[in-house]
Amino acid sequence: MTPSPSTLSLADRITHSLVGAAVGDALGGPVEGYSPDQIVERHGGRVHGIVGPWNGDRWRTARPIAPYHKGDGHVTDDTLMTHALIRVYAAVGDHLDAYAIADHLVPDLLTTPRWIPELEAEALPLQRIFLAEKWLVARLHYGHVDPREAGNGNIVNCGAAMYMAPVGLVNAANPTAAYAEALDIAGAHQSSYGREAAGVFAAAVAAACAPGATLASVVDTALSLAKDGTRAAIEAVAEVASGHRDFESALTPLRTAVAPFDTVGPDYRTPSLGARRPSRLHAIEELPIALGMLLVGEGDYRRSVLAAVNYGRDCDSIATMAGALAGALGSPPPPDWSKQVAEASRLDLHAPARTLTEVTQEIFARDTSRRRAHERAFTALTDPR
Repeated sequence: MTPSPSTLSLADRITHSLVGAAVGDALGGPVEGYSPDQIVERHGGRVHGIVGPWNGDRWRTARPIAPYHKGDGHVTDDTLMTHALIRVYAAVGDHLDAYAIADHLVPDLLTTPRWIPELEAEALPLQRIFLAEKWLVARLHYGHVDPREAGNGNIVNCGAAMYMAPVGLVNAANPTAAYAEALDIAGAHQSSYGREAAGVFAAAVAAACAPGATLASVVDTALSLAKDGTRAAIEAVAEVASGHRDFESALTPLRTAVAPFDTVGPDYRTPSLGARRPSRLHAIEELPIALGMLLVGEGDYRRSVLAAVNYGRDCDSIATMAGALAGALGSPPPPDWSKQVAEASRLDLHAPARTLTEVTQEIFARDTSRRRAHERAFTALTDPR
């Protein structure tokens, strides 16, 4: 019998969220960058599960994806970065900041070969991550830039937001703390609305972990913390999503709702001249749409993630976020999907969850000790005697 979301343990929520994020990533990977109509044409209808590469057996050479084997249950850089961040938490054993990214994440990407599912080989993670993530290595390792400011100048996209679920889980049920920690961490990677999205996504995951959390409480939390264009985009998408319970009818209206805030433009593979530049008026597309699809799917993992996948565009990251949120709320990915992704990717998807659960409990114990020490000090300061 599946536990009620209100009785799920911390370990359950962390596991559902992290495994859910990885499975969503793997489902979205093979159709990333395409439109809903192109997806229908390629697959003879909507995607309802794990599918093969867009170009079939020609994935090694077919542009624009080559040489990555996207599909067949392979996770992408979203999951690789998420797992890398969990390793940083394990190494530090405490809350993270931008300096932890410089001191631990960058060396991990640069020096330690790992199995890369899309390359079907062991390689440095640096050889797989996207240009916006390679920025971390260029700026922090080679440029010796102050980690708190290193994100300035990078292209503004979802690169930091896509792997911030662990920050929300470490700060489970404390979205304000998750928001602040993610903003600090993301300062090494992103600026402007890319950094803002990282904070808001982490806060949404933390809110989803709270006992009794609902779709409304998660979205309300995101809106209460989000600033500028990010807040406006979430508000616009959530308003439209509230009128749909079937992703088929929601695909076009949600894209229309987010379009005024998205700098990439209508052709995802040919971004506009104003794409990915800092702005207080704009937002990444992925986070508002992930929240919108979560609403459309009523928090159910399968419905929410398939809605994200069939949206196309940057749907591996959208499905990663939707999967993390649905999982944290208590809706796990289907076991057959999880098994297939783990086997195809040759990754233990549960091991990072066990690690993060243990670290989260250690951090909470430290937080409690620090809080009580502060209480004692403050009491002494205010004692009238």
